Amino acid sequence: MLKTLSALVGASLLLASCQQAPQENSATPSNTTENTEKSEAVVAYEEANARMHAGMGNIHPDPDIAFMQGMIPHHEGAVEMAEIVLKHGKDPEVQALARTVIAAQTEEIAQMRAWLKERDALLDKPADDESGAEGSDDLKAISVPNITEAEDPDHSGH
Repeated sequence: MLKTLSALVGASLLLASCQQAPQENSATPSNTTENTEKSEAVVAYEEANARMHAGMGNIHPDPDIAFMQGMIPHHEGAVEMAEIVLKHGKDPEVQALARTVIAAQTEEIAQMRAWLKERDALLDKPADDESGAEGSDDLKAISVPNITEAEDPDHSGH
């Protein structure tokens, strides 16, 4: 029992550390007094972050299952963030990394979902989740680019 409780506390701390505290003195355009309007990209990132954290809120008592269930929305959040930067970003290096993230994280999501399905532990998407990310075909519809050796020389996919 103590071992399970320790694992749950550890998993909770790990998941809580993923959330970034707002910075009052940030010089980003959305936090200045001159520009109170948030850019489309900032709004998209905030929405993706909220969906990701909502999906990570149900922690299973089994640490292995808790890890897999928590990592799926975490990875889906990474994929969504990568899609946002592909739409709004301009730096070619960031764009290439975003494509790599999409390919790697999508593959890992499928692996985790299969592992959970084998154990009858695959969660349905939460009722208040309007993203449709988990339990739908949204991730299957993502166009995953071919990663060349130049982009992924060690073939690790990470």
